[in-house]
This record gives sequence, C-alpha cells and structure tokens, in this order.
Amino acid sequence: MLRIVFFGTPEFAVPTLRALLASAHRVVGVVSQPDRPRGRGQQMQHTPVKAVALGAGLPVLQPTRLKDEETLAQLRALRADLGVVAAYGRILPEALLAIPRLGLINVHASLLPAWRGAAPIHRAVMAGDRETGVTIMRVVKELDAGAMLARAAVEIGPDDTSAQLEARLAPLGAALLVDTLAPLEAGTLVEVPQDSARATYAARLTREESPIDWARPAAEVHNRVRGLQPWPTALCAVEGRRVAVLASRPESWPAGRPHAEPGTVLEARADRFLVACGGASALALLTLQPEGRRAMGVRDYLAGHRLVAGTRLTTPAA
Repeated sequence: MLRIVFFGTPEFAVPTLRALLASAHRVVGVVSQPDRPRGRGQQMQHTPVKAVALGAGLPVLQPTRLKDEETLAQLRALRADLGVVAAYGRILPEALLAIPRLGLINVHASLLPAWRGAAPIHRAVMAGDRETGVTIMRVVKELDAGAMLARAAVEIGPDDTSAQLEARLAPLGAALLVDTLAPLEAGTLVEVPQDSARATYAARLTREESPIDWARPAAEVHNRVRGLQPWPTALCAVEGRRVAVLASRPESWPAGRPHAEPGTVLEARADRFLVACGGASALALLTLQPEGRRAMGVRDYLAGHRLVAGTRLTTPAA
C-alpha cells in the first residue's frame, strides 16, 4: 500500500482523487490551489478537489507559495511514498519533487509529447486533431517532459467540444493512473522517455483568442468554436452587439450564391443562419448566446433579431 499526496484543483482532477480513495492505497493529504470568488455573487468557493477532500476527511493544504519552507515541511510531515498530480495548475519546484520517495507522477490530458502545457484539451480541438488521450508521466523540472508510464487514446469527434472531451478524458485518466500504481510500487513499470523533438505546446487560453476571424476557413472557425468552450468562448458582433457562438457546422457554399466577403450573412431565416468564411466556405451557426442573455438555438435567436442576407458580422474587441 502506497501513501499518496494528491495535487489537483478543478473538476477534471476529481475522478482521479475519487479513484485513489477507492483504491487499495491511502491518500494522506491533498494540495489544491487557494479558493477564489466565483459566480455572479463572487462568493468564495472551495475548489472541486478541496470539496471532495474535505468530504473524505482529508487534510487539505492550499499554499500560495510552494517553495516556502513551511509548506515543504507540511508535505514532509505527510510521509508520502508518492505524489499524484492531476490539473493542479502550478509548476512544482524541485524541492517539492524530492519529498516523496517515489517522486511524483502526473495525469496529463494529451498523448505526449503532443500538447505539453496548460490547455492540452482545448489546443487539440482547436487544431482539428482527430485523436488525443491521457498520458501518465513522471513529473520533472521541465514542463510536461518526464518519462511516460502509460498512455490511452480516444477519438475526437468532428463536433466534440473541449468540455465534452474533458468529461471523457477525466475518468479515463483516473483509471489509467490507478492501474500504474501496483507495477510502480513493485518496481516493474517501464518508463519510456519522450521524444522532445516532436513536442508541441498548449499555451493557456486568453480572452484575446475569443474574437472570430471570419477570413479563416469555416472548418478552422468551427474548431475554435468547439475548442474555446466552456471559456472564453468564440465571439462575434451582430449589429454591434457581442454574441457568443456555442455551436456551429461547416457547410458547402450555397449553390448559385455569388461571392461574398467573409463575415457576410448568406442566409438568416427560420433555423438557418449561414455566414461566409474565408476560402469560399460557409459556417452554419447553431447555438448562440447574446451578451447578458441565455444560450439559445438559432431559430429563437433569429425570431428576436431580424437579420437579412448581406448583413456583415464583425469581429468584436476581446
């Protein structure tokens, strides 16, 4: 039986913590990022991982600085054999990596060495990848560059959003992580080095990526609509008003329709909202959310917004 200290913060990490709690091993402590105000009322809320940990009666650490000697001393006092990381959200210092006798391993949501970094699920979707997965890897000083202990792949469907894909990868990663623990404890687990020459980087998402560039081909715009969910979402401006595009579908250019500049509305009637994109391609908008309003299907949106073919959608400020 291993004594495990768990590092995690968001909902993605919860299945891994629950799987560890249900395993033959013992979770001796949990480290999560500090609580932050959330929601319209900006009330302080526990992180999803902290909420589960408290419910299980586990001690929870939420340090603001991982390098502080007080934090390191608290971690040493747990006498953990192994550290397990799942979407903790901060880089772990070398002094911390040396504390558990078996080091630390991480549940990373990509098929490494592809998409090292903070937003691997979103970047895979935005790039139009057809496959991703989960890698259990050794945590080292260099970002997501440690040896691989196990991998599992999944297909990315043409309409999968980042949120949908994350919901599939989280339990997959949890099961894969638990499966590695027995051979790791026994010393029989094979660790495979990554080929860093093939590495790609998954930078953290920013609000500046939200505005839709209609000059891009429809397939690329569609991938951004899928990938920028649930935050910061893809945005356009309809008659000067910001609108989030939550679902879309690339389509062929309408037969007989003359050339139109990117961002031009080609059709806007009933449940058809078709917009010109770059490369003589078209994008059907399916679900929209006007600023300050609920999300709605295109039929409901057009019932309250009388648009005509030829209207230009613009790119709002981020």
